[in-house]
This record gives sequence, structure tokens and C-alpha cells, in this order.
Amino acid sequence: MMKATVLVGFAEALAAPEVVWSLVDEGFRVVAFARRGRRSALHYSRHVVCREITPPEVDNQAAFSDLRALLVSLSGSANGDQRILFPLDDAAVWLCSRVPLDKDWTLAGPCGDNADLALDKSMQIRAASDAGLNVPETRLAVTSSDLLDMEESFPLMLKPAKSVSLVGDGLYKGPGWICGNREELERGALKWANLVPLLVQPFILGTGEGIFGLATPGGIRAWSAHRRLRMMNPHGSGSSACISQAVPEELRSPVERLITRAGWRGLFMIELLRDHSGTAWFMELNGRPWGSMALARRQGLEYPAWHVTLAIDTQSCIGVDRIGAAGLVCRHLGRELMHPLFVLRGPKSKALSDWPSFWKAIGDLVRVRRGGALYNWRKDDPKVFVSDCYYTFRDQVLKPKR
Repeated sequence: MMKATVLVGFAEALAAPEVVWSLVDEGFRVVAFARRGRRSALHYSRHVVCREITPPEVDNQAAFSDLRALLVSLSGSANGDQRILFPLDDAAVWLCSRVPLDKDWTLAGPCGDNADLALDKSMQIRAASDAGLNVPETRLAVTSSDLLDMEESFPLMLKPAKSVSLVGDGLYKGPGWICGNREELERGALKWANLVPLLVQPFILGTGEGIFGLATPGGIRAWSAHRRLRMMNPHGSGSSACISQAVPEELRSPVERLITRAGWRGLFMIELLRDHSGTAWFMELNGRPWGSMALARRQGLEYPAWHVTLAIDTQSCIGVDRIGAAGLVCRHLGRELMHPLFVLRGPKSKALSDWPSFWKAIGDLVRVRRGGALYNWRKDDPKVFVSDCYYTFRDQVLKPKR
């Protein structure tokens, strides 16, 4: 018997297939909303129906109207007693936290102050510092003058202060820039064009790590962690391969303070960067499913299903005390195949002094660890895996633009 109807989106989110499978295996009926005109791997899944809405990056008001109409249509056709709205990426967090919901619907995602925290990196940095996490020195630039008149100490990292911002009629995510010298800084400022406020931080060489958990009224449950083995683009993109590890004891308490003080509920990810001296620096808080959800699920950590169950009944996940197992490797095939191409293209900044060699990149790819797993692979849904590889290539080569 179906437990509830869960509307997830956007379908293009990296974690979308794993989220859907976690929910389906728990007995939920799942519908996904997708950006109109943009196909994704989830369109080929036998376990979900995709409904298209206007991309908020194109027209945020039309996206609101389309999502609202979709919610109304599902209210009349849902089989379960519960109807849950579950955002899977930052644009969806922005959209879902603002769309009005009838009493029939429950939001399984950040709202109010927590939605602001999930999308505003300046707020996250202050909260992380107050909780005792190491935070890089951070300055805010609103205009090119703010940026270019700062006292320089290269290399620098420039990134938007918010995960998504409303620019004109649509949402804007914006890139980040690594600047190894004054010339690169001026070039970054020109491309930035003052569209959104920027955070300016020292560029730190190191290895990406993540800490994950489920925040319940009884505290944080289902702790786990990972370390990046490779990034698709060594210049600084999402991981193509990661390995599970134990949650570092020195980080558990400050992470718990950060999440508890925020009054957070449900799944979360804390992204960190560990430098060559061993210091772990706070990068950001993700308040929606993360890209390496496949690694968590291969350890039996069904964060998406637990997250939705907790949204339905706040007392239901009190007993979830599982802990992730260390040493499991999970790889995203499409991103792995893109990795040597990015390596071959070479670094875009003089700050990247430790660029991997092409042949080392090839050697790392063909070295498969025993017991490893793949992102987005499911025996009864193979079209998802194949199409996911294809769309990874398409998105990286063609780079769909707003």
C-alpha cells in the first residue's frame, strides 16, 4: 500500500535517481518536476513520472505558477493520505520554500530562516564560525571597486554569496573564479559584471570532505562522512569518485552545534576542505540531497526516505542510529570519463600549481577497487545509468546556458 505521494525536483539534480529509488523502495509514490525543454536521466526511469515546469532561471513567476498548478493537480489524483514536496537542488529549495502550500501538502525541505541559511553562504559562514568550525577569512564584494580595491593576497577564491539569486526575472547561480594574480582578478571582475554579491576568500589547496546526517528532535542520527578521491574538473567541481570514512571526532561537536542552533530538521551536508597541514575548513552547508547520495545508499543509509518519513511524523526517525561504514568507493562513470579531458585541457589559473598529469589521471581511472560501486546504477532501471552518462557529457560539452 502506498504510504504517500512525494513530488521531487528538479529532475536534473545529480542525486535525483538515487533519491527516487530510496523513496520507491520505501513504498512512496513519486512524481518529479523537471525544467521544461531539458531532458535528464530521470525521464527514462520506470519508477517515476516527470512533469515539466518553466525553468525558474528563465521566468521565476511562471515557474511559481506552473509548480502551483502541478500541486493542485496532484492533490486531486494522489493515492496516499500524505502529499510531500521535496526539493532536490538549490533552485528547488528557493522555489519550494516560497510557493504557498495547501493544508494537504507538507514541505520536506528548509523553509523560513532555514531556507535563508541553506541558500546564503554569508549566513552559513557566521553560523559555522559561532559553532567552532574553522572558517577562511571572508570578505564581501558588491561592486567591482569593492573587489579591485581590496588588499590583495593571492591566490583568491571568488564565489557568489548566495547559492541562487534573483536577477531580473530569473534565478542566477553564477560561477566561481580562482585568481592567482592581479590579471586573473581583473578578468574575473569583468566576467562577474557586479551581477550578485561575491565572497572573497583565500584559495586553499586541499581535499574535499563531507559530513552528513539526519537532524531529528532527538538529535542528529545516521552520521556518515566521505572524502573526495577525484573531482571531475581538478579546477574545482563536484567529485567523480569518493570514499566513505568515519566522521572526524574533532568535527562532530561543532557540526552538531551548527545544526542544533539553526533548529534544522531532516538531512544535511557540511562541505569541508582539508588543507595539506590537516586543518579542515568549512565551505558550505547543503540543505538538500547531495551529489554523492549513491555512496550513502550503498552503505544502507536511506537519507531521502528517512527525511520524508521525518517530515510526515517528527517522532518516526528517533531510532535511526545507523553509522556509515568506512572504505567504500563510489564512482560516477560519466564524470570519471570527463576527468581526463579536463586534465588534458589544463589549469585556468596560475594558482593551481599541483595539476595532475594526463597519464596519471588515466591510471587512476582504470584502477578499480574491489567492492566499489557506481552512481545511479540500478538493475531494474538501466536506462537511467546510460542516459546519465550521456547527459553528463552533453551538459559539460554544450554547457546549457540561461
